[in-house]
Amino acid sequence: MYTPPHFREDDVALLHETIRRIAFGTLVTLGPDGLVASHVPMLLDADKGERGTLTGHLAKANIQTRTEATEIEALAIFQGPEAYITPNWYATKQEHGKVVPTWNYVAVHTYGPISFFEDAERLREQVSRLTDRHEAANSEPWALNDAPEKFVRGQLKGIIGFEIPITRMDGKWKLSQNRPAADKEGVIRGLEARDGEDTPITAETRQTLRSS
Repeated sequence: MYTPPHFREDDVALLHETIRRIAFGTLVTLGPDGLVASHVPMLLDADKGERGTLTGHLAKANIQTRTEATEIEALAIFQGPEAYITPNWYATKQEHGKVVPTWNYVAVHTYGPISFFEDAERLREQVSRLTDRHEAANSEPWALNDAPEKFVRGQLKGIIGFEIPITRMDGKWKLSQNRPAADKEGVIRGLEARDGEDTPITAETRQTLRSS
């Protein structure tokens, strides 16, 4: 990922927190028919491996489970908040007019060798953890054990788990950090007016620009 110094984020704790918050990523691998991508929820175990480990599962019918080039790193992309930025928000537009539109966004790319597994107990543990993670906010969380055991066993036979020990990470917070101070404030005010003061992109932009 192209990441100029203004936008690069290397804080591992922040990257991990962002992955957990986004939770839903794009898994890209190289298979016998070329590049393949799937959109899947993933769990991060930050304490497993030097930079953490991602786990998830795919449908057994998904051709991505037949990835052969395991010596080539898999890529998991976690896309955060994003927004179009109009040059009308820049104070410098009034000064010289030499401004153009852009798109601001947050993204984390993680890389590592992918391995697949079909062990039923390991799959059950992975699915249970994933379910518990996303049911936690519900007043009456659903649990895997709520479903009939025979049905659960049948469902587990239809998926394949994967694990990616993270070997490297790229973080990009492209939020107008390279603009003059007046332009930064214009971007914040513009986002607040157009998208709302509490939307993810507005909050992320305001926090980043006013703390830098």
